[in-house]
Order: sequence, then structure tokens, then C-alpha cells
Amino acid sequence: MLLRLRIALPDRPGSLSHVTGVLGAAGADITQVTVLDRGDGRALDDFTVYWPDSAPREDLVRAIEDMDGVRIEGIWGTREAPGTYPELEILKFLATAGDRALGTLIDSMPVLFSAGWAAAATEKDPRVTVYASWRAPEDIPFPKETPPRPTATTLPSGLHVIVAPLPPLALALMLARAEGPAFHRNEVHRLTRILEIFLTLPAIERGADRAFRGPTARPF
Repeated sequence: MLLRLRIALPDRPGSLSHVTGVLGAAGADITQVTVLDRGDGRALDDFTVYWPDSAPREDLVRAIEDMDGVRIEGIWGTREAPGTYPELEILKFLATAGDRALGTLIDSMPVLFSAGWAAAATEKDPRVTVYASWRAPEDIPFPKETPPRPTATTLPSGLHVIVAPLPPLALALMLARAEGPAFHRNEVHRLTRILEIFLTLPAIERGADRAFRGPTARPF
């Protein structure tokens, strides 16, 4: 299986190689490392690894927790293939998707952000779901008010979400994951940039307008 690990470690020479050595000895095949934060003598990195299906994740967690000064922030499954540029591929598809652009965006978000599901709904309460990805729940916990900019939070249920406005469409987008850590500010910024480009594409408003008039699309 392909896993994402978020690990906090000392920001000093040799720390990263120590972590990668321990992961490798535990049986993880490291394919990608992304630095999220550095400062005050600490670093926060995302590791993407292949892990044997038959091996329990607890073995991986235990190996990391046995290291001095190293803490695991989260471990969760991902479908984002390492070494690729998925945003570029998705933006290419969106540019030619026409009326399907909104649905294509929503369907791609869980893969791009190693999340569980995504959905879009009308901006004002009571909300009406316009489109939801596979695995989205029937009752989507949209907030009563849409924040003015993409915002990450953790709901009382423990669900980690980003809620973002789509101003020209009078829609709100929600991206969620129950497994793994809260969304990092780098992920929020990445989503913000993708949405900015998305909203400049042709046929976006026409496609959303048709979605409002047609039946709600929920491809479960």
C-alpha cells in the first residue's frame, strides 16, 4: 500500500538520514520526501512510502516512536503517485472539461490532497449539494457560513476539513479526511492556487448553472 507519514524531527545534519534509515530497516520503501516546515530547530516532513499490505502500520509507528526527538504526526493512505505533477494533469483536464469542469475538480481533490472525499454546495444555508465525490457522506457537514478564503479546521467529530469559497459560482467547496493529520497551511495554500486557476477557466459558470438546474450528482 502507498502511505503518507507526517513526521516531526530535529532540524540538524543527519536527522533526515537517520529517519530514512529507520523507515527502510522497518520495511518501508521511501519514494518521496516533502519538507513542510523548518524553524526553531525542528522540521516537519511528509514521507511517501510503499508499505507491505500484510504488515501492520503499528510496526512502522513503533519504529519511529523509538527514535529520540522524532514524533509522528500522522499516518494515512494516499493515492497520489510520487514523482508526478498531478496538479498539471488535472488542470489540463479541467481546461477541456467544459460543463464537466466542476465535477472533475471535485473528483480530483481527494487524490491531489490524500483526502477522503470532496463536495460542493450552494453558499447559503440551507445548503444544497451540487456535486460530491465518491465516499462523500450523505449528510455533508458544511458550516452555516462560508469563510472568505480557504480555511482548514478540525470538526468536533475529528474530521479534518478545508472549506473554500467559489465566489463567482456562489458555491462552497469542502475537502475532508478522517484519517491522518489536520491539513497543513501548505496544503491550504496549494488548494487556494488551484482554485484561483480553476475559476479563470472558460465554461465554469455555465457548467455550475446547469448543475443547479439539474439533479444533484452524487456518484457513489
